[in-house]
Amino acid sequence: MICSRCSVLAQSSLFNRFILVTILLAGVVVGAQTYPHFAQQNAAILGFLDRAILFIFTIEALIKILAEGNRPFHYFKNPWNVFDFAIVAACLLEPFLHMGGAFLPVLRLARILRVLRLITAIPKLQLLVSCLLKSLPSMFYVSILLFLLFYVYGVMAVFLFGENDPVHFRNLQTSVLSLFRVVTLEDWTDVMYINMYGSDSYGYSMDDLTRWNPVSSASPLGAALFFVSFVLIGTMIVLNLVIGVIMNSMDESNAEMSIKQEIERRKNNPEPVRDSLHDLQGRMEQLSSEIKVIKKMIEENNRAPR
Repeated sequence: MICSRCSVLAQSSLFNRFILVTILLAGVVVGAQTYPHFAQQNAAILGFLDRAILFIFTIEALIKILAEGNRPFHYFKNPWNVFDFAIVAACLLEPFLHMGGAFLPVLRLARILRVLRLITAIPKLQLLVSCLLKSLPSMFYVSILLFLLFYVYGVMAVFLFGENDPVHFRNLQTSVLSLFRVVTLEDWTDVMYINMYGSDSYGYSMDDLTRWNPVSSASPLGAALFFVSFVLIGTMIVLNLVIGVIMNSMDESNAEMSIKQEIERRKNNPEPVRDSLHDLQGRMEQLSSEIKVIKKMIEENNRAPR
């Protein structure tokens, strides 16, 4: 009896909206606590709201666990539930953990993490996060490509511009950091002009010249080709690969969510004729994809030399 009531309550839109409002309130409270004078004047009110929010989140977790009936550990099969439970547990353990003042700010970070529960409360945000997580394997290979690009150009920049511009290219790590600035298009033309016109003609003040003692050398054509090519490759091509990977993951996440929504709809409101037509359409789309693959294979076999 209790399990069924908890299940109905956990799935009700009114309950979910109440939790959403509580999460927003938690964000407002933790934001107010960043103002020391205001937080000190209203310590009693903010403390009460903080305890009330934690109580509501604790009751929510208990309701969802009880909704699983005699299989309470099924609650933890959902990664979003694990995330919510970890935040609640961290907030509950904060008053009992005496780890010294140095660790107190770390424990209090659990309060701001409660704002991230908006992700679990809004399905569209879950879709975005799932999309980013799905893109991580592909992003790994794009990151390797980006690392190689930065490494090659970073070494070249040290050899070509290290003496003229030691502020940006005196060693490999500084060179890579400067190239990161360039690829984000943050005043990248200033870095280029220093090496096009020479450090004594552009970019360096008298104090900089005295401190770094650069060997000024102008390279109008070489510096222009170097930085323009790096911006074109790094910004226009490689970073667009990142966007392409994320968009592909977004399509996959949308397809998975559509399947889940269709399953839920069939459970709650079965329509045999409509469901059969929907399945038939899916089979036809799969068959069309297979036909395209077979057609492509036949064309390649016909073009192959005999």
